[in-house]
Amino acid sequence: AMLRLRLLTWDVKDTLLRLRQPVGQSYAAEARAHGLQVQPEALGRSFREVYGAQSRRFPNYGHGQGLSSRQWWLDVVKQSFRLSGVQDEAALTKLAEKLYRDYCSSHNWEVLPGAAETLSRCRQLGFRMGVVSNFDSRLEVILSQCNLRHHFEFVLTSEAAGFAKPDGRIFEQALRLGGARPEQAAHIGDDYSRDYRAARAAGMHSFLLRAGQGEGPEVPHEHVLPTLSHLLARIEK
Repeated sequence: AMLRLRLLTWDVKDTLLRLRQPVGQSYAAEARAHGLQVQPEALGRSFREVYGAQSRRFPNYGHGQGLSSRQWWLDVVKQSFRLSGVQDEAALTKLAEKLYRDYCSSHNWEVLPGAAETLSRCRQLGFRMGVVSNFDSRLEVILSQCNLRHHFEFVLTSEAAGFAKPDGRIFEQALRLGGARPEQAAHIGDDYSRDYRAARAAGMHSFLLRAGQGEGPEVPHEHVLPTLSHLLARIEK
C-alpha cells in the first residue's frame, strides 16, 4: 500500500552520524595532550558507568532539576576521569571544557555511509524533514559542522522538547513542527524501543536501521533498513 508520507523524522547518533572513535580513546588522547596518562579501556568503562548513573539521577541532561546540559556533561567528563584515577582538579576542569567543545565539532563525528545521499534524495522527492534526537543543544552545531543541517526544517532535541524518546510527547512536538498528522509521518532510527516502537506508539510509521545486527525483537521485514540507502525503495512506492 502507498504510504502517502509528508514528513520524515530522523534520529542522529548511529543513524546519520557516528563517533569517529570510542569515547575512551578520545578522552585518553585529550588527557595525553594535558600530560596525563590514562588507559583508554579504563576510561571507556568509567565513562559508561558514570554516564549511566548520571542519566538515572538526572534524566534528559537534568532538565527540570536545575542543571544545564553543559554542566551535566562537564560533571560526566570529570567523574569519568576521577573514576579512572585522575586527581588533579584544575586539569579536570580544563579537560572537561575542552572535550565539551570538541564534541561540538566534526572533529569527533563522521557522517554514516549513504546518509547525505539519502537525505538529499528525500528532499528532492518533496518530503518535509526534521530531527528527533535524545541529544543536548550542541546538536544544531554538530549537524552544521558535518554539513547535514540544511536538510532539515527543524532539529528537535530532548533537551529543547523537555521529553526524551521513547516519551510520545517528543514525537507530538515533531508532528506539530512538521505540520503533519501521525499517519503522514515516518521516523527513522537505529534503536528498537526509543525509535521504532516509540514512533509507532505515537501513530507514526517507522523504519529501523539494523546495520548488520540480526538480534533484537522481530520487526516486519519491510520496516527494517539494512542500510540507509534502502529507505527510498520503502517510501517511493
